[in-house]
Amino acid sequence: MTTDLWGMFITFAKIGAFTLGGGYAMVPIMEKEIVDRKGWLTREEFMDILIVAQSTPGLFAINMASHIGNKARGVLGGVIGSLGVALPSIIAILLIAMFFQAFKENVYIEKIFMGVRPAVVALIAAPCFSMARTAKISIYNIWIPIVACLLITAFGVSPIWIILVAGLAGFVWGKVKTNDHTKS
Repeated sequence: MTTDLWGMFITFAKIGAFTLGGGYAMVPIMEKEIVDRKGWLTREEFMDILIVAQSTPGLFAINMASHIGNKARGVLGGVIGSLGVALPSIIAILLIAMFFQAFKENVYIEKIFMGVRPAVVALIAAPCFSMARTAKISIYNIWIPIVACLLITAFGVSPIWIILVAGLAGFVWGKVKTNDHTKS
């Protein structure tokens, strides 16, 4: 897996430039580009990085790019990936800030944003199905994400507690399964 840094920068810059909806909307594009096209990571490695990036403080897209870049090319790869994914957004925000006052009250701009919102929701929802396949969600364990969603939305439980409890439960489950295999 030889990855040149300029190619990595361009790849992440394209991902950052052509994704609406933020970090989670980037997941399917990142997966297709990084796993399928470039082969920098396996699907399992991508899923592991996705989980770490979600639980790492900071911007999700930057976390993903830095972890992927680091896995592919070390610390410098992490920096290059982060810069690549962030630079298009920084440029776009600067341009919007320069011209926003002039278009703030424009009814057409407002309608464009209203039209983009449902598409962004779909872009964020789409990776859930891909992640479910990679995480091997089945009829036997589908209750876990459902209970997690209910605890967060209906009861206001912090996602941090969900992650900690799920991690601990996964660790215990793995130990129990390992002990079962060694006894038989």
